[in-house]
Amino acid sequence: MPTNFTVVPVEDTPLSDPDYDGDILKEEDKEEPDMVAEPYSGEDTLRETSSLISTDHDDSIYGKNMALYEDEMDSTPMVSSLLNKLANYTNITQGVIEHEEAESEDGIQRVAVKGPQMGTFIGVFLPCMQNILGVILFLRLTWIVGTAGILEALAVIFMCCSCTMLTAISMSAIATNGVVPAGGSYYMISRALGPEFGGAVGLCFYLGTTFAGSMYILGTMEIFLTYIMPTANVFKAQESYWMQNNMRIYGTCCLAIMTLVVFVGVKYVNKLALIFLSCVVLSIMAIYAGVIQSAIKPPNFKICLLGNRLLKNYDFDKCLKTEVIDNVTRPTELWNLFCKGDLGNATCDEYFTLHNLTEIQAVPGLLSTAISENMWGGHYGQYMAIVEKKEPKSESASDNMDKNISMPYVFNDIATFFTLLVGIYFPSVTGIMAGSNRSGDLRDPQRSIPTGTILAIATTSLIYVSCVVLFGACIEGVVLRDKYGDSVKNTLVVSTLAWPSSWVIVIGSFFSCCGAGLQSLTGAPRILQAIARDGIMPFLKVFGHSKANGEPTWALLLTAAICEIGILIASLDDVAPILSMFFLMCYLFVNLACAVQTLLRTPNWRPRFKFYHWSLSFLGMSLSLSLMFVSSWFYALFVILIAGCIYKYIEYRGAEKEWGDGIRGLSLNAARYALIKLEEAPPHTKNWRPQLLVLLKLDSDLGVKHPRLLSFTSQLKAGKGLTIVCSVLEGTYMARGADAKLSEQNIKAAMAKDKTKGFCHVVVSSNQRDGFSHLIQSAGLGGMKHNAVLVAWPANWKQSESSLSWKNFIETIRETTAAHQALLVAKNIDTFPTNQDRLAEGTIDVWWIVHDGGLLMLLPFLLRQHKVWRKCKMRIFTVAQMDDNSIQMKKDLQTFLYHLRLEAKVEVVEMHAGDISAFTYEKTLVMEQRSQMLKQMQLSKTEREREIQSISDESRNSIRRKPCGQKTSHKNKSQVPTVILDEPQLIHDRNTKSHAVQNDKPTPTSDRVHMTWTKEKLISERNRLREANMTVRDIFNMKPEWENLDQTNVRRMHTAVKLNEVVVNKSQGAQLVLLNMPGPPKNQGGDENYMEFLEVLTDGLERVLLVRGGGREVITIYS
Repeated sequence: MPTNFTVVPVEDTPLSDPDYDGDILKEEDKEEPDMVAEPYSGEDTLRETSSLISTDHDDSIYGKNMALYEDEMDSTPMVSSLLNKLANYTNITQGVIEHEEAESEDGIQRVAVKGPQMGTFIGVFLPCMQNILGVILFLRLTWIVGTAGILEALAVIFMCCSCTMLTAISMSAIATNGVVPAGGSYYMISRALGPEFGGAVGLCFYLGTTFAGSMYILGTMEIFLTYIMPTANVFKAQESYWMQNNMRIYGTCCLAIMTLVVFVGVKYVNKLALIFLSCVVLSIMAIYAGVIQSAIKPPNFKICLLGNRLLKNYDFDKCLKTEVIDNVTRPTELWNLFCKGDLGNATCDEYFTLHNLTEIQAVPGLLSTAISENMWGGHYGQYMAIVEKKEPKSESASDNMDKNISMPYVFNDIATFFTLLVGIYFPSVTGIMAGSNRSGDLRDPQRSIPTGTILAIATTSLIYVSCVVLFGACIEGVVLRDKYGDSVKNTLVVSTLAWPSSWVIVIGSFFSCCGAGLQSLTGAPRILQAIARDGIMPFLKVFGHSKANGEPTWALLLTAAICEIGILIASLDDVAPILSMFFLMCYLFVNLACAVQTLLRTPNWRPRFKFYHWSLSFLGMSLSLSLMFVSSWFYALFVILIAGCIYKYIEYRGAEKEWGDGIRGLSLNAARYALIKLEEAPPHTKNWRPQLLVLLKLDSDLGVKHPRLLSFTSQLKAGKGLTIVCSVLEGTYMARGADAKLSEQNIKAAMAKDKTKGFCHVVVSSNQRDGFSHLIQSAGLGGMKHNAVLVAWPANWKQSESSLSWKNFIETIRETTAAHQALLVAKNIDTFPTNQDRLAEGTIDVWWIVHDGGLLMLLPFLLRQHKVWRKCKMRIFTVAQMDDNSIQMKKDLQTFLYHLRLEAKVEVVEMHAGDISAFTYEKTLVMEQRSQMLKQMQLSKTEREREIQSISDESRNSIRRKPCGQKTSHKNKSQVPTVILDEPQLIHDRNTKSHAVQNDKPTPTSDRVHMTWTKEKLISERNRLREANMTVRDIFNMKPEWENLDQTNVRRMHTAVKLNEVVVNKSQGAQLVLLNMPGPPKNQGGDENYMEFLEVLTDGLERVLLVRGGGREVITIYS
């Protein structure tokens, strides 16, 4: 029966309707309500679930139409159920545990959905305008124009606004590359550059926002105490430090009130935000209206000049030395400020006597010539320098600085220079992140953030540029340099230009600074809360807690405490450069994040904002860094140091967050580039260092059998070079995949405990020999491959039931030799020191028998770099034959070590040619007898099974024994019984030729035969065992002539015995002995003899490292 599909028109689907759930029932589903999909029965490991994937679907909805995919419904839902969630995906509020996901009641992680709220104008443009336009515009811009001149002031504005515009472009690209949850710049930087950079820059952004609150509160108090209510000063003296004490007292009170308002509820701050923004707009409109009014009728503000010096005019009313009252010449109040005594015999200040008083307009108007006078700057002065007008030139007078301070002159309260002005002005262009910080409340953040932010920067930049030009064109230059308006009766200088009243700007700027301070105290705790809840800095965990309504209480208290530090500085000019550094650091990393993502071209980098380029981001980054050092080099170094310490702290604590950041992608690209470069040529001898492949054995619990092998690895590497720690499990990966992962975890834990830096890998193979062979061939990548293999000596190879341990060991030696890799074999590895041990004294003895690249002399040098072996001395022994000149050999070796820059004691040991001792013959005889016995006692698996079957078929009265290796030509030779039911166990080589039985998995059951015994059968078996024991004893009692022994084995045993005597005599007390490792025999027939040779060679030594070179020089005398 054909399946009928129902087509639903999508253009009328109410996806925008929040009540629409997207559940569409098809006709055939209604007819067959009993159709239920079978439960999931796939692999054990499910696919990774997404926060957008819900597994609670109704199987009756899909019915037979999608039966082909019903087994995957639990991990891959139907598109129809997913589209509605994708379409309605919006940001979640700031302050959740993870910004991307929230957990519902049933434990399934889903995205919290909120209705759309604000658009571009309300959500981005106006908040940015409110944060950008503020305290600096009203309190310091006129002073900057008067000090620097119009052109230099425009240069300052151009640099700062260019920096913010380039940062906004980069920020727009990041903000439109996917959904940006609430968190603003911290979220963007941390997810783009990783937790280390994110935490460092996030804290810098938090501190910048906090100090911005201090600056706004200080600006509020400056307006209040200087222009609104000067009588409220607690300290009435005019000195600056007394004024700063007033700022500290009132600033602390203002901070307490603002903190209380924010604590009660942010909703009140948001309601007042529009009022504060209206104050800013009205103040700016009053300025432009005043400019137009000044062209028609300049405001009536007069200033008094003594010569070319500007005077404070709040202590006198008339700009006259004397006045005629009732035809009598009387001194004025100004006269009394400069002179002592009566008019006739007064003692006056010399400068006052030589110069006349002049009264001029403070605001000559737009049509005056003030713009030409203010066009060029150069009015920078020292601390407490008198503010003067360039024209007219004053006559020289003997000035006394201490005396001038008491005069009513206008002074510079700080030393002024161009870079200082940059640092003071830059906070006036910050605030561009206000839109991105509200991303959780925007209807369409990807469209609103770029448009609103760039329009706000363009608008405010135009306002600043126009204000600079208009201030310079309308206001007298000497008045512009009067920072606090002392020459215009303590009036805010910018308010002298206002229309209809100067109070419009005074009150407007006051509320503007209040609003900006509240916004800073509202935003900064949320930034800290977001950082704390990300969990990248454990000591900030307490600040992630909040009230029931989500308000970060503890973060607010810390913000208020830090803000109080800025208030105690009590100077707007000193606080402004500090927060400039923090904001510039934040902008620097925003540009860096965009540049890194653009250059890496990661597949996920697909911003909707297309008007960006990596070169613009680099330009913004360079400009931000330059402005940091231009503003204040010591503040810049201090902030960089803070960010660096935070970065290293997060790195040291081990940031476990994986956010798909660009730094990780950059690391991958750098690693790929380096690997490609390394592949081009092998490393030079000067750059050679052991890149170790450590072959570990695991115990029955899948733990590391010899953990001190890892300790020795870290001591040998000292954290440098490549270390690959590997192990092999027998079986198939499908059956032992979980064991492989558990083994890797155990090895990584052991590596972390011993501080061994490197990579870990566990492979599953049919047998260990193949697994180790594959690792030796293929471990590493490109040029980052191992050049040395480190293994532990198979300690119990003689007692082992199977010969696989020592055969695999010998095959490992052969394969490393064939691969031209060095081999290090640690004997008695469990006696080696741990990383916590400290060898107070002792020697590292090197027995240099043959030259295979100089690895023997390089290894002790590397070991002595580690603190465990640092106090050990190095001794080098070499062996001289009878025809060698041992004295000359010692001199040559000392010269060679001198050129190698190695400090070691040299000794030449003479080995005299002598007869082969009886002990050597006996050792050789025992070795060959054991080898012969093992060969005779070996049976294949099929032969044993055949023997067992024959026994089971035998009658109960007797047990038949089948001799091994029957041959017609050896009938007279004694035969060894081969079926032993109890003990000793047969030795069987599971590693047969060509690995024909690789897939035969060793069974845990014993090879013994368990049968029901009768009395007759028990007696017969005892007799058989007694006969077998006698036969084995006869083998060891054989005493063939020594001449019949293999003379090659005799000579090799002689070398091992003699050399062992010399080594034990000289190095028995050494902390470590390094020996040249002889190669295995070319034919595999003598493998068991080779193990005996090595045992005899190292007998009586506590710690031995057998070294076999890789066939290339690893040490050189050249620089």
